[in-house]
Amino acid sequence: MEEDKKQQEPNNASKFIKIKKFPFILGIVLLIFVTAGITAIALSFGDEKVQSFAPIAANQREEFDKLYSTYDTIKNKYYKEVDDNTLINGAINGMLESLDDPYSDYMNEAEAKSFHQSISSSFEGIGAEIQEQDSRIMVVSPIKGSPAEKAGIKPNDIILSVNGKSLHGMSSSEAVTHIRGKKGTKVELMISRGNASEPIKITIIRDTIPIETVYAEMLPEGIAKVQVTSFSDNTAKDLRTALEDMEAKGMKGLILDLRGNPGGLLDQAMEISSMFIPDGEVILQVEDRAGKKEVIKSENNGELKKPMVVLIDKGSASASEIVAAAVSEAAGIKLIGEKSFGKGTVQTAEDFKDGSNFKYTAAKWLTPKGNWIHKKGIKPDNAVALPSYANLLYISPEKELKQSSSSAEVKSAEAMLKAIGLDPGNVDGFFDQETKAAVTKFQKDHKLKATGTIKGSTTMKLMEQLREKILQNDTQVKKAADVLKKEIK
Repeated sequence: MEEDKKQQEPNNASKFIKIKKFPFILGIVLLIFVTAGITAIALSFGDEKVQSFAPIAANQREEFDKLYSTYDTIKNKYYKEVDDNTLINGAINGMLESLDDPYSDYMNEAEAKSFHQSISSSFEGIGAEIQEQDSRIMVVSPIKGSPAEKAGIKPNDIILSVNGKSLHGMSSSEAVTHIRGKKGTKVELMISRGNASEPIKITIIRDTIPIETVYAEMLPEGIAKVQVTSFSDNTAKDLRTALEDMEAKGMKGLILDLRGNPGGLLDQAMEISSMFIPDGEVILQVEDRAGKKEVIKSENNGELKKPMVVLIDKGSASASEIVAAAVSEAAGIKLIGEKSFGKGTVQTAEDFKDGSNFKYTAAKWLTPKGNWIHKKGIKPDNAVALPSYANLLYISPEKELKQSSSSAEVKSAEAMLKAIGLDPGNVDGFFDQETKAAVTKFQKDHKLKATGTIKGSTTMKLMEQLREKILQNDTQVKKAADVLKKEIK
């Protein structure tokens, strides 16, 4: 992606011209690709991301008297000298924090630099998307194929600490500066997941995370599955290319997979929605603080006329929810999977001359029928969960599980072994002789040292096999294919 983040122009010059009035960020969070790691930090900008504004003189606004009085007192009477920028930045940050809005955030110069660096073709980091929620840092979704996904990071995981440093009370921008790092370096995260009694330590080796957002494959019986992982500069273009490729291979129906998609550029979401929605139908409405609504309509060129369904889950947020809601309400396309995340606000950003900046919520978006899905999510037409083993507890490769040990990790390992076709005995969290025998067989089958214990390469191979099992038995994709087959006939 280009650092300038210019609006993508559609085929006809007037297409989506109304969108340019909204310099909105629709990426739900920061991309932890981490150089920067969603930094990567990756938030998405609209066309007019920077606005200029003049400083306010103290004597012009009485409401600033307390602020300046406090500033003067600290500068003159605090027991040690305090840097001016520290006080000013703290005041700005305090104002934004008082909004109690996880999507409004101040970024100092270093954080803002990472923010802008996110607008490129690749990043170095772990590849996960985060947001601040209730003073905690929550994972929205890992990036497809990223180190975070391979290490077992899941949506809704809470990152408690990074390399021993607590993230409690940090903004997403600040947390990213601790999570990010150069390719090949190691980062240790302490994760809280669901009702797990103890935090999980996950060690991840940072890597380069390319911004590839469209993945297409042809399934049996002419059903194409196209996954869109986020909405970046070229997503609409790449989606068209993927659909053309699937058409050439005999596509009879389409599964558009938006699972784990945290959002991105508004213009891309609009352009993609317009591919599937009849010309002139409403895609979404953007409502400002005064209740004034801007209605965005489709300018469909008849690009796809095949049966179609859309997959969503709890990691589908923001711009992906715009697409899901639009095709559902305006085109009657079925949604399959799990209820989406529920982000119905849009943000804009402003830069300061010193290189710092802040983003704030500027409006809310509504579905074609005027529904606000914020904190509610979108319910699928067909609710389908993944197999239970898709949500198993992560096992740290550094922790040794051996005979006679007992823990939640042992129970998770037993469930993994059972899921891939081995018999560990009772899945009860106790590493007994049957568990050891199953582990030994697993190691021999995969040409690993047959120690009968789970650690290191055995742990990594076990989780890799589980991921393959989940892909092979994707119940949501299977349901989508069944629905399409009926429509195709």
